[in-house]
Amino acid sequence: MKINLSDSEWKLMNRLWDHSPMTITELTAALRDETGWSKNTVITMLSRLEAKGAVRYQEGRRARQYFPAVDRKDAASAETENFLSKVYGGSFGLMVHAMVESRQLSETDLAELSAILEQAGGGQT
Repeated sequence: MKINLSDSEWKLMNRLWDHSPMTITELTAALRDETGWSKNTVITMLSRLEAKGAVRYQEGRRARQYFPAVDRKDAASAETENFLSKVYGGSFGLMVHAMVESRQLSETDLAELSAILEQAGGGQT
């Protein structure tokens, strides 16, 4: 499932991934210090996320209980594909090259990338 989330939607989704279920009141209180959002803003964001298929709710005793409808890993994967397509024309190699050239990869990052590539290749060289 491909879902394109805005930066603001990521903030709300991360809260739901970490602490589900949550009511609108609980989400508003949890995000207030970081975002300054009012209850109406949270309601609007939840409506948009529901339309995108990213959240769902169940009727609670007093208020709706909101849950993520997508897995964080799936959303991150879709976001990565979208980013690569938009910025680097879909080329992971071009992105890594740009990061290496700008010295944004630490030795630890390079070792981790090397291990991932080795595992993906089945340890064959």
